[in-house]
Amino acid sequence: MKIALVAPPYPLEEAPSPPLGICYVAAACIRAGADVAIFDYIVRRYSPENLARDIERFEPDVLGITAVTMNYKKAAQILVQAKKIKPSLVTLFGGPHVSFDVENTLMDYPATDLVVIGEAEKTLEELVPVLTRKELWPTIPGIAFLRNGNVIRTPPRPFIQDLDTLPMPARHLLPLSRYQALGYPVSIITSRGCPNKCIFCLGRKMVGFKVRHRSVQKVVDEIETILNYGMTFINIADDLFTSSRTRVFEFCEEVKKRKLCFSWSVFARVNTVDVEILEAMKEAGCHAVSFGIESGNSQMLARVRKGITLDQARAAASACKQSGIIAHGSFLAGLPGESRESLNDSKKFSQELNILYGYHFLAPFPGTTIRENVHAYDLEILSNDWDLYDADHAIVRTSNLSARDIERFVNDAVTPIAKNWEEKVQRFHTNRVSADEWLEVAGHFRTRMIFTALSLDLLEIHGTQPGNFDQALGLLTDKIAEASRLEPDFVKEQLSDLIQKNLIRFTPHDGGIRFFWGHNNKIPVL
Repeated sequence: MKIALVAPPYPLEEAPSPPLGICYVAAACIRAGADVAIFDYIVRRYSPENLARDIERFEPDVLGITAVTMNYKKAAQILVQAKKIKPSLVTLFGGPHVSFDVENTLMDYPATDLVVIGEAEKTLEELVPVLTRKELWPTIPGIAFLRNGNVIRTPPRPFIQDLDTLPMPARHLLPLSRYQALGYPVSIITSRGCPNKCIFCLGRKMVGFKVRHRSVQKVVDEIETILNYGMTFINIADDLFTSSRTRVFEFCEEVKKRKLCFSWSVFARVNTVDVEILEAMKEAGCHAVSFGIESGNSQMLARVRKGITLDQARAAASACKQSGIIAHGSFLAGLPGESRESLNDSKKFSQELNILYGYHFLAPFPGTTIRENVHAYDLEILSNDWDLYDADHAIVRTSNLSARDIERFVNDAVTPIAKNWEEKVQRFHTNRVSADEWLEVAGHFRTRMIFTALSLDLLEIHGTQPGNFDQALGLLTDKIAEASRLEPDFVKEQLSDLIQKNLIRFTPHDGGIRFFWGHNNKIPVL
């Protein structure tokens, strides 16, 4: 059986990294005996024509797709298109959005044959062998499907207790050199589960209240595999990496014991870190920690069941500074009962902490306590347009604030950050930046250029150019500079660097040169 798995488009602003979830799904399908391909439209342009070509080339029997809320509609459209291209496909839809919006998914998109609910790996190991035998679907826990116009849910599947039984994510199926070119980190997990009760978060519902840990040995084995790909920037995507103090120290000691050199970042809570643990993480290569602080108002923190105090946030920020680790604080605007006073408290507190920080708008995702019990809160949800659920649009209001009020606050709050950035860019263009600023701004433009080239298939469309190498590179440079709206000299410099690193390769072709994205031949088949 051939199974195609689709990674749907994801915006550059959300820092797309190699999709971890779909690599776990791919590994589970391989273990179940399937031949698997990943159609990656994160670092490649999606179009119905590209999808048709991919289906024609691979000839899958099954097509599966995953999505979060903000790219759910795009993913659903891809699934519908795939069914039109090849009606015999068995189609699967998974991910956090559909897991908590099962009925609407099946009813709104009848091209969906099956919804895989929650953790998918063990479900797929049982499901794949019987995918073509619909009469057996009711025997597989953790799925839903339509039968005679009715939604059938099978019994829920328990969470996977021993994560070490999972196969390693099948990253070898991804075009990793394209992600290397982008420069974003590779995500891994060392655990699943979140013991906290934040009313706006899906973590606890999606992966359970109890934290389940992978063995430190297996985690560091996986990191060594990633380093062999030539990628040295890793994001540990656990809901709470610091849930076990003892285990953090064990992890850091194992990394140092193996003398691994890489840079990594984590998510943590302000009440789970101190100087000692952060210094150990720093010695093992950790460079940044992100904290969900959410609000600078104590009553608001209690209302959303955040379970932290402002003093704990102050202590965490101070500990990061002492340890030499970059701290980033995330704040939410539009929480239940939000008022101008509570927003101003957040503004003052974010400035007081003197760390990197950012604001997002509350997005009441399907499955969250805040959405399911919205009438119990001072909150009104204004839109069910899932495209707006990207945390960059105000889609709620409270009795004190309209959506426009919330938007105005965030715009005002980030104005100093935006102004500082614009000043940096202006200095960059006039060669008046420090070395660190140059790297920051140049890196931003480089990423924008590469993502433009990837998402518009510019090498596939314009990669073959006449003339010798220099002439062909100049012509390709002009095409990419025009599309990315960057200076040709800068674009040529970046392309030359990518070529030198074998992330873009070239070969003679019909009296000219053909440029194409490289492939990492060192990647082992796991």
